[in-house]
Amino acid sequence: MNLTRLSNGKQVDSRIYPSLQKMFNDARASGLALFVREGYRTFQDQQQIMNERIREYENQGNSKRRATKMAEKYVAIPGTSEHQLGLSVDINADQTKCSSEKVYSWLANNAYKYGFIKRYPSSKSYITGINNEPWHYRYVGKEAAATIKNQNLCLEEYLKKYK
Repeated sequence: MNLTRLSNGKQVDSRIYPSLQKMFNDARASGLALFVREGYRTFQDQQQIMNERIREYENQGNSKRRATKMAEKYVAIPGTSEHQLGLSVDINADQTKCSSEKVYSWLANNAYKYGFIKRYPSSKSYITGINNEPWHYRYVGKEAAATIKNQNLCLEEYLKKYK
């Protein structure tokens, strides 16, 4: 996999960089301030995130088993994270310049034009197994993204229907 390093040090698969850059430029032209909080992650990075979340839930008095189940609702099991593909990004607002709500609203309405989809919509958590993540966007290409957006599908539904 060829990775491109962003100005903040995060990395993405080089194939998605042009579309990501155009999307960010257009969002900024609309008055939004946003940045990639997370991009590509190694297996080890993902394992560390999972371990930290499990520890957090254990510190709240949950058993290891329960803490692990709770963590899996919000953190992908290492080896299954889309971040490990380099095709997904977590996008956040620079809150000193604009609100998260404005950024997430703009992304929800426009990301598909650049080939990105909101990967874990709240209305599809029963299918994806992941709770709503308004910041998590996955590159699928413009054609697939438009179909997913226009038919109100999640990626799992799209793959089942079209692949």
